[in-house]
This record gives sequence, structure tokens and C-alpha cells, in this order.
Amino acid sequence: MRTGDGDFHNRSSTGGLTTLQGFSPPSLRVGCSGWQYKHWRGDFYPADLPVSRWLEYYSSRFDTVEINNSFYRLPDTRTFDRWRERVPPGFLYAVKASRYITHMKKLKDVDASVELLLSRLAQLNRALGPVLYQLPPRWPLNLQRLTAFLQMLPPHLTHVVEFRDPAWYVEDVFEALATHGASLCLHDMEGAATGLRLVGPAVYIRFHGPTKYHGTYASDALAVPAAWCAERLAEGVPVYAYFNNDAGGHAPRDAARFRELTRLAHTAADG
Repeated sequence: MRTGDGDFHNRSSTGGLTTLQGFSPPSLRVGCSGWQYKHWRGDFYPADLPVSRWLEYYSSRFDTVEINNSFYRLPDTRTFDRWRERVPPGFLYAVKASRYITHMKKLKDVDASVELLLSRLAQLNRALGPVLYQLPPRWPLNLQRLTAFLQMLPPHLTHVVEFRDPAWYVEDVFEALATHGASLCLHDMEGAATGLRLVGPAVYIRFHGPTKYHGTYASDALAVPAAWCAERLAEGVPVYAYFNNDAGGHAPRDAARFRELTRLAHTAADG
């Protein structure tokens, strides 16, 4: 387990959007938390592009997306089938687990719910990336509950846990995650930000916005995590990064900038 006290907060700037062209380090995936935002029409999406074609357009610009609506309502099997069929080979979906598992049941007695979730996700087949379990804010540390939950997760998938209460940021929790092959979700949510540290087999980082889901990141605010992620890539650690600052259409622009910064840092490190 590698730890660090890096920070990845901050302010504002602008940047252009690039498509999936040129060099990209293996195992680097950068995208957005969702793709269906009405306010992206005429900004990220061409104004005349039908909503029914937005996923195809998105997947021509990014090679991953984080599905958030599964947190509120688990889509049916056919929906996952369609998502798999509509994206090119190599595209990956990260999927957020149901809040019934994480917020209502708080990881207790959720065997059947997890089984249902994973049976639906299986429809994505090779398009399935990490599974994200976001725990609720103001839920204090419960290591026994977390450990029992981690023990039931199938090891062949990439599991990631996001904490929204800093009480969980202790070595016992990090060791439990690493021991069971799960990763810590890094994020910059005010009041519960993680800093930059590697816990588990993968880097999974969520950018929630300079001000909760709003604003665009300054280039220097992205440069630090980009350089850190490039170092992890050089060590053979896969990196998944998702931008959740969808308001104002900032997420796709910032995701493209972060991807390019990470590419450049990785190239420089390779010498």
C-alpha cells in the first residue's frame, strides 16, 4: 500500500476538448460521471444531435464513463445489454452500486442485493469496469461491517469504495481494502477529501468540482494529480478518473485536459 499527502483541490480555468487520438498510456481511463445532461447540448454535444445518439458521440471522445443513475434505481437487464451494444470495443463502464446497499442497509445483510446488482452488471461483459460503492456522509467508522462486506465481493471484479466521512481514513480501513483486493476511491469533496494515496490494486479518482459539482479546474489543480497518476501508471497500476462537475459542461472539457496532462507526464517519465 502506498500512501501520500498529495492534494487535488482548486479553482478555475478553461481548456479545449480533444478526441481520442494519439498516445494514451495503457490502463489509463478518463471520462465523466454520466453522459446524459441536457445542458451539454450545444456545448459538448452538437445542438442538432439527437439524444438517442449521445452515447455514441460520447464514446468517440472518451473510453469510459461512470454510470450514476444505478445509485438511485438499478437498470434492468435489457438496459445494460443496450449500453454494451452501443459502445466500441474497449470502452468501459464504471457502475455505482445501489444506495439501498450503501445508504439504506449500510452494507448489512446485502447478499441478495449484491447478487442482483452483479447479475445485471454481467450483461456488460467485457465493457464492465470498476464497481463503485459510495458510503453515506456522517456514517462513522464501522470496520467490522466493512470487512464482512468486502469478504463477500467476487475477486475477479474491480471494487472501489468511496467514503464521505473522514473517520474512515485510518490504516485499519486501508489495510482491509488492500487485503480484500478493493481500492480506495480518491476524491476532493469538501469535508471528506482523501488526498492522493494508493490503496488497493487500482487508482480510482473522482473530481467533484472546485465547488461541489460546479466550476472548472485550474490547470495547476489538475497537474498535481495528473503527475501522480502518471507515476502510478509507470508502476503498472491502472488509473480510472471521472469528472463530476457536469454543471456548465465543465466535466468533458476538464476530463480531456486531465487526460492530456497525464499523457504528457507519463511520456516525460518514460523519457
